[in-house]
Amino acid sequence: MKKIPEVTLLFWIMKICATTLGETGGDLLAQTLNVGYAVSSLLFIGFFLVTLAGQLAAKRYVPWLYWAVILATSTAGTTMSDYMDRTLGLGYATGSAILVTILLVVLGAWRLTEKSLAVSDITTRRGELFYWAAILFSNTLGTALGDFLADDSGLGFGGGALLIGSLLALVVLAHYFTRLSSVLLFWVAFVLTRPFGATFGDLLTKPVAKNGLGFGTQGSSLILLGLLVGLVIYATLRPQPAEPVSAKEPA
Repeated sequence: MKKIPEVTLLFWIMKICATTLGETGGDLLAQTLNVGYAVSSLLFIGFFLVTLAGQLAAKRYVPWLYWAVILATSTAGTTMSDYMDRTLGLGYATGSAILVTILLVVLGAWRLTEKSLAVSDITTRRGELFYWAAILFSNTLGTALGDFLADDSGLGFGGGALLIGSLLALVVLAHYFTRLSSVLLFWVAFVLTRPFGATFGDLLTKPVAKNGLGFGTQGSSLILLGLLVGLVIYATLRPQPAEPVSAKEPA
């Protein structure tokens, strides 16, 4: 049964919204509420495991459940990345290198065992697990890359978001005007939307004195949560494409 949404413009809008909310929500718990990166990571990993269990048990695509898992990977990815880079002192560059390696290992193992990285070809429980592992580590990697661009590269929050947005535009152009693998472009876009969400989230939350918009983690999280809930309701109520009906074989 189909349990993953069609990759359309709506999918990417919801992905960016969910990953940006993951950035602001993770910072809200770890920093604003002073829970800390380690405890926040444990809480969000627990949230991820609960929502993932529901997604694996589902027999069809359930918008609120699917996007709850995406949000869980994003919030967990935010605090996990910050714990590695800040609490453990690895730094954004080293943390990003470690996470790139882990993601490539996950994708390589997925390709070797399932013979395809196309999300439309996921038909087994093992394929589902690889899919969600890749999403979790891509979102964790995206946080580290976003923080590196915003803090260490000198681009700032706005400059980092503009750079990632430009790279995403190039991926779109490559999709329509080149023969590059659509599967490769999908995963490149999937990884890039996370640092875009991270830098955009920082742009929303940071004070004006630090070149942000000054909404804070609470205000930004409420705005993004309302937007994501509205999009999930729309995705739930919109007509779904009919599943092809196979002809019954004679008895």
